[in-house]
Amino acid sequence: MSRENTGSEHGRAGRRERGSRNTGAATPPMPRLANRFAPVDILSPEQVERILDAAYALLETDGMKILSPRARQAYAAHGALVDEATQMVRLGRDIVEAMLAKAPSRFVLHARNPERDLHVGGNVVNFGPVNGAPNIRDLERGRRYGDLEAFRDILKITNGLGLLHWQGGVVVEPVDIAVPVRHLEMYRAHIELSDLVWAARGVGGVQARDALALSAIEHGCSIEALAERPTLMTVTNVNSPRVVDEDILDSIMIMAEHGQCVVITPFTLMGAMAPVTLAGALVQQTAEALSIIALCQMLRPGAPCVMGGFTSNVDMKTGSPAFGTPEYVNAALATAQLGRRLGVPVRTSAVNASPAPDAQATWETSFSLWAAIMSHSHLINHAAGWLEGGLSASLEKIVIDAELLRGWAEILKPIEFGDDEIALDAIRGVAPGGHFFGSPHTLARYENAFYRPVLSDWSNFENWRDAGERTATDRALDVWKKTRDAYVPPPLDPAVREAVGAYIARRKEEIGG
Repeated sequence: MSRENTGSEHGRAGRRERGSRNTGAATPPMPRLANRFAPVDILSPEQVERILDAAYALLETDGMKILSPRARQAYAAHGALVDEATQMVRLGRDIVEAMLAKAPSRFVLHARNPERDLHVGGNVVNFGPVNGAPNIRDLERGRRYGDLEAFRDILKITNGLGLLHWQGGVVVEPVDIAVPVRHLEMYRAHIELSDLVWAARGVGGVQARDALALSAIEHGCSIEALAERPTLMTVTNVNSPRVVDEDILDSIMIMAEHGQCVVITPFTLMGAMAPVTLAGALVQQTAEALSIIALCQMLRPGAPCVMGGFTSNVDMKTGSPAFGTPEYVNAALATAQLGRRLGVPVRTSAVNASPAPDAQATWETSFSLWAAIMSHSHLINHAAGWLEGGLSASLEKIVIDAELLRGWAEILKPIEFGDDEIALDAIRGVAPGGHFFGSPHTLARYENAFYRPVLSDWSNFENWRDAGERTATDRALDVWKKTRDAYVPPPLDPAVREAVGAYIARRKEEIGG
């Protein structure tokens, strides 16, 4: 979006040049981010313990409804009280804490590109994209059901913009592919279009086993070897309140048994699937998550697990979920604080409930992203493209979120304070009342001195008006289209591509899709 420089002020010209440099071409990948800020704690130590005491009491006296016979057997083998008639499983605190002690506080998921391995835990911050949306939307074609083209477009745009630390799972539902084989085409797209860690679909044993097989092909190893060098995650839910269905449990158990990462996220919306109070929702969320983390450790001690948090409120007038609210911010901060107390990594989200990629979407996402980062959450899901409370993936919203994510990446960088940065000689070299534009200190650094935006327009009003008075959302359309069209996937060994294709063809024939 280059604009003619009609101004005479050097500073304004510089701002225009920096603000118009992005053409949609590939952006350097997001670096590994270390959170240099202290985590924000909103609970007192006494409140943390009260929540945990209540969660353990809930598991021990009331329990979880576990709809998988095989999962109930695993619980029973480790001392849980199982009522087969009601399918209820009750777990003593001693059992849960013993299992929790086996879960790693940090781990690495290995990408095809070793430089892009996903480090989970400690003070590392990781961004992931929108996940699970049934609809895709953009300014040109409007809102419509997702399809495989849209699925692949999202991967091209997010990877082209270099936004993410893992490339997600079901970034949008490709409803043009038959359900029984849909996951195969999603996995093919992940392997062909990126070299980041990707996520298996979180529902179904078939989907989990196919993910393992295809990841083994991608990484040139056996399925058994994946356990020693995990490559996959699955992000899945609890059927809150306190039920986990058989398909979800099948996926969880297969992934855990093979040493892959399970991100378990109770779906605890306050006033709907959880108590209307924050404290009550946190009790239920914690109990539900701990019951599944315990199961994973029963199946394979040391299996990587992440405690997910999705607690938010609903609009009590309509029942619609609300995200990016003050309640969501408090829930995200509290969830991560509980995770630190328990010694497990935490997943939260950068979410909103806006029906359009507008100011509401931006401020709600900004609230939830701030909470996710300042809570020291380790996996921040839905950080690019989420809209309508998850009912849509928006291509313009991906670009808007790119500005937020890259801005935070810049904020999180350590600040240098050497003699050169203190710049005392540069200050002395400019006369009182002068300027630093021509200073040798400035000239040596100006090209890379400041953050360069993905989307922001820093031109003056007249140039913005003459260029069509286009908003950030309007400009985002240009950016994603150019990024998608210019995207070149990372190298993929032709033998791997062929083996992936052969596996998918065989599985489609076996499944009958």
